[in-house]
Amino acid sequence: MRTRGLILRACALLTLALGALLHVLAQQAAARPVVYVAAVDGVIDMGQVPYLQRVLSEAEKAGAAAVLLEVNTLGGRLDAAVQIRDALLGSKVRTIAFVNRRAISAGALITLASGTIAMAEGATVGAATPVQMGQPGGEAAPAGEKAVSYVRKEFAATAEARKRPVALAEAMVDADVEIGGVVAKGKLLTLSTEEALRLKFADFRAGSAQEALRLAGLSDADLRRVETNWAENVVRFLTHPMVSSLLISVGMLGIFLELRTPGFGLPGIAGVLSLGLFFWGHALAQLAGWEELLLLAAGVVLLALELLVFPGFGIAGVLGLLALAAGLVLSMAGAGAAGPFLVSLAARVVFSLLAAIAVGLFLLRFMTRLPWGRRLVLQTGLPAAEGYASAPERDRAWLGRQGRALAMLRPAGFALIDGERVDVVSDGEPIEAGTAVEVVRVDGNRIVVRRAGDAPPNQGDA
Repeated sequence: MRTRGLILRACALLTLALGALLHVLAQQAAARPVVYVAAVDGVIDMGQVPYLQRVLSEAEKAGAAAVLLEVNTLGGRLDAAVQIRDALLGSKVRTIAFVNRRAISAGALITLASGTIAMAEGATVGAATPVQMGQPGGEAAPAGEKAVSYVRKEFAATAEARKRPVALAEAMVDADVEIGGVVAKGKLLTLSTEEALRLKFADFRAGSAQEALRLAGLSDADLRRVETNWAENVVRFLTHPMVSSLLISVGMLGIFLELRTPGFGLPGIAGVLSLGLFFWGHALAQLAGWEELLLLAAGVVLLALELLVFPGFGIAGVLGLLALAAGLVLSMAGAGAAGPFLVSLAARVVFSLLAAIAVGLFLLRFMTRLPWGRRLVLQTGLPAAEGYASAPERDRAWLGRQGRALAMLRPAGFALIDGERVDVVSDGEPIEAGTAVEVVRVDGNRIVVRRAGDAPPNQGDA
């Protein structure tokens, strides 16, 4: 009995000891700081904006001690970098940038906006003058003075907010900034790790992200790496300059072919899907909204009216193209888009629209001459043995005669020929009322006319 009591006491003491140990371990685990880790690598594009905004928001809600940005980029879109910069400056969570190995151009602005800067051995930061992209596949050109001045002030304001040398930040953007013993006039500033530490641009050197956290006072942190989700990856793909230009061209080509051919088929479906993907991707990137969508829709409607209702190419067509171009350009422009950048976007849009129109005209003219195109055209014969007959003799008598259109032919309507009202169709283009016309062909029960003088005097019947 006494032995049993001793065993029970021992078990009770062991249980208490284990409980106390578990309590201590739980307290230690709860006391460990949490650090969210995000990657800033590759090309800085609009897809990285919602990703980094999400990381900062999740870290703030979780009460994290810091957000560590692993930076390795040669730059990218200025508007994307400006949005990321604003998110970093407005974040309530401590931000640490670990440059491994490069923070060039847009990457330099993101690094500068972080609260603490650590650089790996042999890393570089700077060279942030804005450039203007040319046509797809073309080389970039230096931006104008207005764009340089804007970016220079963005860097200066960011340096002031983070208490870092303003002159160094400005010299990274503007080659006219001269700093004695650092950079001569006419040269952009790019700092190595050693130079950045010596000039107080960076805070310390680190060989790894863990060492950077240790030097920042977070040696025992619980790291939570955040990856991009599928939606953010889709945004990065759809907003890529080459992909967005291709979507514009395919979308406009499909709509152009659909408006020029009867019914609604594959070209229209492809056009609507392409423009839908373009708008959806830019809407997810917080670039496009209802205003841009309404401009796109208005442009398509005006072009449809021009091609199907009004003759020639007039006000509706011009307004339609302007509305389309404005909607597409605004869908790709973000916060901080300067004049030269908007001009570059407009050039891309115009290039894509012209490419779509050129390809569309080529297909409409030569498609039936291609082997695969002939499969889309009905070539079945209409022999008399199967009950088909040629044009009535009375209709054939109109061939070669002239008259005038009684109403707009688009393409069907009426014409007055030799004092008689005749049901006719135009040979492709709309013909205004009162225009002199000539019968150039008789197809079955169709009397085909052209403007007088535009056709050979006699083409025979089909």
